[in-house]
Amino acid sequence: MESKYALTKPPSKLCGSYNSNGMFPVKRKLQNPGNTGIEENGGAKVTKWEWISKNNRLDSSTVTEDNETQNHLQNMQNRSPVKLSPKSQIEEQRQALPVTRVRKNLMQEVYRSDTLLIMGETGSGKTTQIPQFLLASGYGNKGVIAVTQPRRVAAITVARRVSQEQHCQLGDVVGYTVRFEDCTSPKTRIRFMTDGFLLREALADRMLRNYSVIMLDEAHERTISTDVLFGVVKEAQQERRLRSLTPLKVIITSATMDIDHFGEYFGVRGMYLEGRTHPVRVMHTVTTQPDYLHAALVTLFDIHRNTPVNYDVLIFLTGQEEIEAMAHQIRQIAKSNLDTLFGVRVFPLYAQLPQNKQLECFLPAPANARKIVLATNIAETSVTMPGIRCVIDAGYVKRRIYTPSTGLDVLRAVRISQAQAWQRCGRAGRDAPGVCYRTYTQQEMNAFEKMPKPEILRSNICSTVLQLLALGVNCRSFDFLDRPSPEAIEVAYRKLESLGAIQNTSNTPELTPLGRQMAQFPLDPQYSKLLLAAPQFGCMEEMLHLVAVLSGENVFVTSNERREQAALAHAKFQSKHGDHLTLLNVFSAFQKIDKVKLWCHDNFLNTRNLLYAREVRKQLLEIIERLQLQVNSCGENHDQVRKCLLMGLFDNIAELQRDHFYLTITGRQRAKIHPSSVFHGKYRPEYIIYTEILLTERNFLRQVTEISPEWVVEVVPNFVHLSRIKNK
Repeated sequence: MESKYALTKPPSKLCGSYNSNGMFPVKRKLQNPGNTGIEENGGAKVTKWEWISKNNRLDSSTVTEDNETQNHLQNMQNRSPVKLSPKSQIEEQRQALPVTRVRKNLMQEVYRSDTLLIMGETGSGKTTQIPQFLLASGYGNKGVIAVTQPRRVAAITVARRVSQEQHCQLGDVVGYTVRFEDCTSPKTRIRFMTDGFLLREALADRMLRNYSVIMLDEAHERTISTDVLFGVVKEAQQERRLRSLTPLKVIITSATMDIDHFGEYFGVRGMYLEGRTHPVRVMHTVTTQPDYLHAALVTLFDIHRNTPVNYDVLIFLTGQEEIEAMAHQIRQIAKSNLDTLFGVRVFPLYAQLPQNKQLECFLPAPANARKIVLATNIAETSVTMPGIRCVIDAGYVKRRIYTPSTGLDVLRAVRISQAQAWQRCGRAGRDAPGVCYRTYTQQEMNAFEKMPKPEILRSNICSTVLQLLALGVNCRSFDFLDRPSPEAIEVAYRKLESLGAIQNTSNTPELTPLGRQMAQFPLDPQYSKLLLAAPQFGCMEEMLHLVAVLSGENVFVTSNERREQAALAHAKFQSKHGDHLTLLNVFSAFQKIDKVKLWCHDNFLNTRNLLYAREVRKQLLEIIERLQLQVNSCGENHDQVRKCLLMGLFDNIAELQRDHFYLTITGRQRAKIHPSSVFHGKYRPEYIIYTEILLTERNFLRQVTEISPEWVVEVVPNFVHLSRIKNK
């Protein structure tokens, strides 16, 4: 397969004129933000590249590359590193960041304005330095400085870096809080957290009086929690002003954002922070690639043969399965091509990976080996992996899209947005000049959407609606940056009403006493209903176990090399009644083990996810005790657990059809049981409940359990689709 790359000409210059402080007010919509620092095409020469083909044979292709890049590579090979103490290195790196040069002017803008929109390029230092500037300027004396991140791993890694720069223990002056994990103390002045956690804090105090500054970072990601926070902090700011309380400063930051849209919403002008730390050269393929995975693979091995060992590589892929498959290929090809000067170390990075494994990719590569990180979009923002000089962007991301009318969650690989493409590009220039290789053409990128569609417009908003109602907010009148469709809001209201959480949905929805209790849990309303219903079925202990596991990531480890051994190990926990009780068996056994790492290794279970579930259970138990709910157990009578599951999952009932497909009772969707289920390829129960319905190449029901139709009449007699269930 022939694959050609061409150096990309940078986008047109950003609008506006620069001030001496390196910032300018943005007056109109920015085109292709994040381009400053990308080098122009100089005197290019054609260089032969050798590619590793699918069957490990070599063929040739051409790319363009300029003289300056060649000289830079040679200089890097010849350069002798200057050894500095860790403290001196950190301070030198801080002073070199573009944001440091505009510190004085930036703080003047913060002082003058209660709300500030900052669009700063990837690598400019905004995430790590602005909170420290605020602390040094005394804002930490008036309250905590909160910095939100869309992802747990970003909140944790950035907090660690800032604590190093502040020369303090993590959890002292600088700490982090994510769901079910709090690493802070009364001394903490800079607090990194997920956006979802800050939203839950607003339930206790709508004016967020603990905070003097709230910095909403990576605003372009537009998670549901961030979108709701825009309205919450805007309202808190206005309310504190009316009551003459300590003003709340709000700073919205991102490398890419629709600055006009944000500016109109907050009623302020946006500011652009000029400059990135290092230039990044961007290369597009000359022709469309039919197989982006193969294009990424051959690009990687050309980099491996022709660049110094300290040029580590980051490849953006769509998900765990793709990452694991490519990691296996890379290792196999590297073993069969021993003529290279040095080896490779491959590090995967995706959400379901254990946290200790996630953090491995942030460590320096071993001597005489190149670090190769294979990541999902988890690596797009706020995290800096030392040594990354080359980025290979496959141009795809896995995205969930929820359809309110059917209740269907579609998960498929789709094209990224232009904003995401520039975010990924910036990963190559964090600590040295770099190169970004895009496995798509310039014309293809021009057809990408400008910004990703906000999550609130493509997701199930039931949990969000419950949280807003707990805040006393009617979603029909809430000031959303982008309002969800009326259909999505009405579907969420009907779902909450069926769960018993709200009443009077046609006029002004009101939380019921049960709904107020449900809002106390940082869970999907279906799961909080399960816990609140458990005492009447005598199975609170079991439901605590189960909800804790369901709240985290997959606890089963699958191995391509040891698939049969893994299947045998997992079979020990399987329940004849289905997947929920299988998960319950796993966690119940885990709770009795002392040497958890060895036990999990032997049983092909994810230690980190089970430990996380243990911590979740602990904190859920604290909420249950605060609500004074009875903690009881049904012992071996697991029918009680299955009946209790109906209290929250009654909308997720499916009936077996003659063609061996299942038909969902509520949405009338045809689906198969997911291959990960204990029922897959075996016994097919007539009626099942499932955790979710997922569309990949076809509809799949995930985490299913057999039920009896008589139980539906007994447990949820008011179920609106009861007539569709046969009398047995």
